[in-house]
Amino acid sequence: MAEFLSADDAILHASCYQANVGLFSALLGECDLAISDELNHGTIIDGIRLGKARRRIVPHAEPAAVERELRKARAAGAGRILVVTDGVFSMDGDVADLAALRRLCDEYEAMLMVDDSHATGFWGPTGRGTIEQHGLLGRVEIVTSTFGKALGGGLGGFVAGRGDVIAMLRQRSRSYLLSNSLPPALVGAALAAIELAAGADAARERLRRNTVALRAGLSTAGFRVGGVGHPIVPILIGDALLAARMADELFEHGVFVVAFFHPVVPVGQARIRVQLSAAHEPADLERALAAFVAVGRQLGVIGWAAGVLNLAGASCIVVAP
Repeated sequence: MAEFLSADDAILHASCYQANVGLFSALLGECDLAISDELNHGTIIDGIRLGKARRRIVPHAEPAAVERELRKARAAGAGRILVVTDGVFSMDGDVADLAALRRLCDEYEAMLMVDDSHATGFWGPTGRGTIEQHGLLGRVEIVTSTFGKALGGGLGGFVAGRGDVIAMLRQRSRSYLLSNSLPPALVGAALAAIELAAGADAARERLRRNTVALRAGLSTAGFRVGGVGHPIVPILIGDALLAARMADELFEHGVFVVAFFHPVVPVGQARIRVQLSAAHEPADLERALAAFVAVGRQLGVIGWAAGVLNLAGASCIVVAP
C-alpha cells in the first residue's frame, strides 16, 4: 500500500474505522490541535473525540477558515497541528481542495491527513485517489483508506504516510496494538486488487462516462444533484420522510438506492445517494432514469419529466432483475 501511494510506510487495520479511531490519540496530545472539516466522515469525528488534543471544526470546503485557525494556533503556541479532511465527502460527492490545504500546511508547519476511502482505486489518473489527482503523491503526511470499497473487499483498512508517523502508530495506536491482524487471505486479495486497480484505465474511463451521463440525465430531468463529477451522486430531497418514501418507491420499480437523513446528514438535507460502477450498462441507466422520473413526478420531487434520455455508453445504479 505504501508503494501504491508513494508513502514511506503503512500499517493495516481490520477497517478504516479502526485506522481513524486509533490515529489521533496516538499522534496528538493536550498541547496539539486537530483542524477538521465540518462534513468529515463519522470515523474521523469519533477518532478526534477519543483523543486529548484540542479541536477546531471549520466550515466545509473553506481553506480560508482553515488558515484562520492555523494562524491563531501558531500565535497561541500550539504544538503539533493536524489538518484533517476527507478526500471525497461521502454524503456530498465533492472533492477536497487538497492543493490549497497542502500550501497552508507548508506555510504554517502543520501536517495534512486525508481519509481517501471514497477515492482509492478509481479516482485520479491511475486510481491512487485524490492525492494523485492533485499531484501530491508522497506529499501528504497521513493517508487512511479502506479495502472495502473500490478495491473490492469486505474488510480491511490502512494508514500510509511518513515513516516517523507510521513508526509512532505502530507503538501507540491502540486500535492497531489491541486488535487482531488482518487475515492473510484478505491481505493477498487486497494486494491483487491494488495491482488490478493500477492497470484499470479502461474501467476508470467507463466509470467517468457513466458518471457524466447519469449526472446530466438527472439534472435535465429536474432533480437537484450534489457534488461535481464524482460517482457518488447525491439527489437532494430535503425532507427525511419524502426521501425514505422515494427510496421505497424506487425499489418497487426495480431500482435499489439508499435514503440518508439526520443524523447522517444535517436536518433538512435528506437525500438519495447513488453510487455508480464501471460495470453498469446503458440499459441499466435508461431503466433507472425512467424510474427516477416516474417516482419523482409521483412524489412531487420534480415538476416535469424529460423522458428517458439517450445516454448510450453510460450506466447507473444497481438495478434488481
